[in-house]
Amino acid sequence: MRATSIPSHEKSFFKNGIDSSGKHYILKPESIDTGDGEILNYLDCKRTNNDDSYYYKEAINKTKIVLHFTAGYLKGDIAQLTIPSNHVSVPFVIARDGTVLKLWSSKYWSFHLGRGAIGGNTAMSRQTIGIELSNIGYLRENGQNLVSSYANTDIYCSKEETRFYKKLDSPFRKEHYFATYTQKQYESLALLLKYLTNTYNIPRQFLPTDKRYDTLTKNEVENFDGILSHVNYRASGKWDIGEAFEWDILINELSI
Repeated sequence: MRATSIPSHEKSFFKNGIDSSGKHYILKPESIDTGDGEILNYLDCKRTNNDDSYYYKEAINKTKIVLHFTAGYLKGDIAQLTIPSNHVSVPFVIARDGTVLKLWSSKYWSFHLGRGAIGGNTAMSRQTIGIELSNIGYLRENGQNLVSSYANTDIYCSKEETRFYKKLDSPFRKEHYFATYTQKQYESLALLLKYLTNTYNIPRQFLPTDKRYDTLTKNEVENFDGILSHVNYRASGKWDIGEAFEWDILINELSI
């Protein structure tokens, strides 16, 4: 899907509440105080058939927040995160227009780090809150275009549309091109992080700059409380949150 087509794709989901696999949802506007004197607006996103089998209703003390990108587009993102009885999900997805979708209460848990995750998929998934930003992830060259990893026919943008991607001077996990995020995503993410850090008393801190894209040791992940990303738990097979993510923008938004 072209980046320029994503706004209409997202509007279609917000209007009809139907994901890419045909599952239906009730989307209900809600708002909550972040605890910093600001209001977080979001959409409560629930299956119309009341299925909630993709997470565990077990309240766990939360110590960390893990940022992900979906490697997809919103309708597919929601479809993948709500597969019945799959138990691979996160409580929040942030669309490219900045809309925050709440799939389930963040006090519960579901797997979101994957097999081989440092510190253990179960242990770390239970104590962390996953947030997915809708973003196609890494891109590859196909002539004058950049395409997704799914197919050479899935054109995301042309190389001239530089606002939609970042080219790295040095590859990150063998990839040179990554889709960028929107300013509205950073703003919404900052509000959501304010709410979550206040609600669960999670330190509003980040890994040192030189550690943000490193695979951490078991000791490091177990002893760091704060905000990190999926790559910190996985040595291979994952790229999120990716080097197109502008940590400084997020940190600045959190300081406002």
